[in-house]
Amino acid sequence: MRKSIPVCLGIISLFLFACSPKVVPPATTTATEPTAPKKSGPCGTFDESADEETALNAHVIYRDFLKQEDYKQAYNYWRTAYRLAPAADGHRNTHFADGIRFYEYFMENTADEAKKAAYVDSIFLMYDHIEQCFGELGYVAGRKAFDLYYKYKDRAEQDEIFTLFKKSMDADPKEAPLFILNPFTDLLVRRYFDDKVDLSEAQKYEQLIRARLLAGLESGENKEQWQIINEYVPERLEAFEGVKGFYDCDYYIAKYIPVYQMDTANCEVIGEVYGRLRWGGCDTSSMEINLLADAGRRHCMTEATPTESAMAYKALRDGNYEEAVTRFQEAASNAEDRDKKANYLLLVSKIYYRDLKNFPLSRQFALQAAESRPNWGEPFLLIGRLYASSGPLCGPGRGWDSQIVVWPAIDKWNYAKRIDPEAAEEANKWINTYAKYMPSKEDVFQRNLQEGGSFRVGCWIQENTTIRAAKN
Repeated sequence: MRKSIPVCLGIISLFLFACSPKVVPPATTTATEPTAPKKSGPCGTFDESADEETALNAHVIYRDFLKQEDYKQAYNYWRTAYRLAPAADGHRNTHFADGIRFYEYFMENTADEAKKAAYVDSIFLMYDHIEQCFGELGYVAGRKAFDLYYKYKDRAEQDEIFTLFKKSMDADPKEAPLFILNPFTDLLVRRYFDDKVDLSEAQKYEQLIRARLLAGLESGENKEQWQIINEYVPERLEAFEGVKGFYDCDYYIAKYIPVYQMDTANCEVIGEVYGRLRWGGCDTSSMEINLLADAGRRHCMTEATPTESAMAYKALRDGNYEEAVTRFQEAASNAEDRDKKANYLLLVSKIYYRDLKNFPLSRQFALQAAESRPNWGEPFLLIGRLYASSGPLCGPGRGWDSQIVVWPAIDKWNYAKRIDPEAAEEANKWINTYAKYMPSKEDVFQRNLQEGGSFRVGCWIQENTTIRAAKN
């Protein structure tokens, strides 16, 4: 018959500890101490332990030390609780989750690479046990993928990380862990454009991600976290707008008709929205297209365009962006006037930026435009906007990696107004707008960097810049 347990320990077993258990020293290997739970494997519980009282007491004591962030003392008691009852009460993954916390702490506080590798192995073993004992397939796969994406980048290839994210999403799309959405979105976009994911798979997971985000926002829970996700995911998924046929007409109507409705007499807005809807496959007989066409007739004057570029402008208006790029390049090649050539090349750059979402090619044609027309600030204004818009592409949308892209953007805006006084007003507008989005003084200091020093921004930008801190 099992030993009777004091009343306070009966309460402890329910994790409602009304009295303090007797302090038991941390486990040592002696001949008299129980060395294994009655149930073999990692899923033994308090009730199945060979010494339930010791396991429960060790659990309570290590949890108290852990609350005080006394990791050294907490760890010794955790080892006892974990050895005697790995799965705790069988309803919570507490011992495994705390094991991960211990190993992460120890890893951060050692310079020994061999020890770090061993700690990482232990962390992933804890994840395996959570899945084995509690069946939390989606959560475990998501946590593994999250850690591999952010913390242990050299441990797995993108194929493995992406597969884990899919496994997490597929386990229960309606309840997928919120922490996977940002990194999963980033990998989905990257892998599609690297030809590692086909169109149908990209569309499938794009829809699942958006549906999970919408459900999270509507739930009213974890509002701050969902807001962070909402600032990143839709903007990152905009990259797919550069893929003809990825989104249908309804998507473009829902997204861009409200843009038109906010400024119904703006010719540039009318033309942009009309082109987006046509790019999305909206029929010319649709109500929305007719609405925009009528607005264009009322608010946009038809400009005579050079013969060689007439078809290019028509393609642009009709949302045939790929054709427009080709025709404007041809017009630039045939132009004898250098300013006219520069204007065509800058139009190509703008199409790649605004419509086809290809930032490297947009920069390439902006630089060609600048070369054709020296001391022209507009191409560098555009490159600055490309860089400033790269936060979701180069980082999670917030934080260091997403903020440092502002530095080279400001470099380009400063250069634009230095070579072209007519660009100064717009350049100053962008500088003033984005100066507050740079890293803080604390973030710079914590990385052992100094304001005014040199720094190389990676991602697709790959430029040296000057370290700056945000203005308060």
